[in-house]
Amino acid sequence: MENCGAKVATLLSVLEKVKIRGDVLLGKVYGYTDQYSDLKEVLLSNTFTVVPSLRYGISQKNNADILLVIDALEVAYTNPLINSFCIVSGDSDYVPLVGRLKSMGKFVLGISRSEAASNIFINACNEFQFLENVGTHIRKPEGKKKTAAMEKEPLDEQELNKLIESILDEQTDQDELYASELKSILLRLRPDFSERAFGCATFLKLLDKLAHKYGNLRIRNDNFNVMVSLGQAQKETALQLTKDNWKEAFREQLQRYKEGGFDRINPSILKADIQAGYPDFNERALGFKRFSDVLKALEKDTILEVEMDEQKTMLIKVP
Repeated sequence: MENCGAKVATLLSVLEKVKIRGDVLLGKVYGYTDQYSDLKEVLLSNTFTVVPSLRYGISQKNNADILLVIDALEVAYTNPLINSFCIVSGDSDYVPLVGRLKSMGKFVLGISRSEAASNIFINACNEFQFLENVGTHIRKPEGKKKTAAMEKEPLDEQELNKLIESILDEQTDQDELYASELKSILLRLRPDFSERAFGCATFLKLLDKLAHKYGNLRIRNDNFNVMVSLGQAQKETALQLTKDNWKEAFREQLQRYKEGGFDRINPSILKADIQAGYPDFNERALGFKRFSDVLKALEKDTILEVEMDEQKTMLIKVP
């Protein structure tokens, strides 16, 4: 539970990332206690099983680790329907497990906090995502926080359009999706989804409506198949970082991490998120040669703290 940030919003973001890739046929939680009761509704609604762990002695953490490995291998050998595994951890102890799963033809997605992610584990996985990117990279509409209660509320058109954008953006191996496949993914994420709730008789009419209204979806026919991809959206006025506002922009981004439950992050994640919000970001335009110089200036103003972990990797501590 600690590995997913122990927050409802972060757990929902992890589940969203996984469901975009396929159905969650089996989910297990290790290390659950009553202190994580806020997550109970999300876990139950996604049919997760809680694995009890009796802790005794000095190496208490090893109990959950061993159970996870045993369960994963048992599923890999006995359930042919499951061809992909998602391990929410960055512990290098799981590298042998990842190797065995890959040798059996299984796809392994790893998700972890950047401060706890081992480079060995990252490189061993077929795909790896930092939890900070999963939980906070996509900006939520102002005034709305992702909660279990919000999961029950119907989507409005803007939220639906953003969700479709994120689905298409996650398709790393292809530029477009069949409309039928896109709808299947939407139903995995939101089982209550219906095009009729948006005043459309068919899914294609709904896509056309969103494409004309927001301008960032491209729809084409290919031998009677409808294909959907991200198009060239009508560009809004791009946000600019200046010597007057850049510190406040960094402070706001760090605050988002803090609200997400992240105390330390990798500098590369901070830079990537700043560039996502401000595509024209450039250190030299702000009077710096390197991003590390930007961090030093922010540290001087007590906006953040720069630390080195045991592996001499630079980390940013969020005050």
